[in-house]
Amino acid sequence: MNVTVYAASSSQVPEAYAEQARLLGRILARRGHTLLNGAGRTGLMGATTDGCLEAGGRAVGIIPKFMVDQGWEHKNMTELIVTPGMHERKEMMASRADACIALPGGVGTMEELLEIITWKQLGLYIKPIVLLNMGGFFDALLAQMQRAVDEHFMRPLHQGLWCVAETPEEAVRLAETTPLWDPSIRKLAAL
Repeated sequence: MNVTVYAASSSQVPEAYAEQARLLGRILARRGHTLLNGAGRTGLMGATTDGCLEAGGRAVGIIPKFMVDQGWEHKNMTELIVTPGMHERKEMMASRADACIALPGGVGTMEELLEIITWKQLGLYIKPIVLLNMGGFFDALLAQMQRAVDEHFMRPLHQGLWCVAETPEEAVRLAETTPLWDPSIRKLAAL
């Protein structure tokens, strides 16, 4: 499987998050999966890549040219794909993915996560989406999504667009076992 991992690039995050990100990378490698990510060298993104490579895995980074021009790319990616911009990067990360796992992150990670959830709701992406809820990081977002359901901005059915894992092991298991989404449900995207 190709597993796209959305994750923070901040180098200021607590070490406990980085340890779990490295573990996720190692698990992906041990299970024979290819890691796809944004090719950043720092933060949880870099830690996931490091873990994957340390375990002998394959890590493919997809990064826009302006970030390479800044020297932000991980220098040891198995394969580095440079795109013209952010939109092409995100589309390629989604189109190549057999599953997506979101780790904690800032607005970039949140934007990627919410976009892929939206694409799944519309039937444009039908594969597993897993939130790795390290330390309850996504609790507030999940509460907001529940409020959207409670106040009829989303259907209860749409809570099945994503899964929540508490550990890297569980995240990989859910990525491997969650059934494909039925794209015919897109007709229910509009309330």
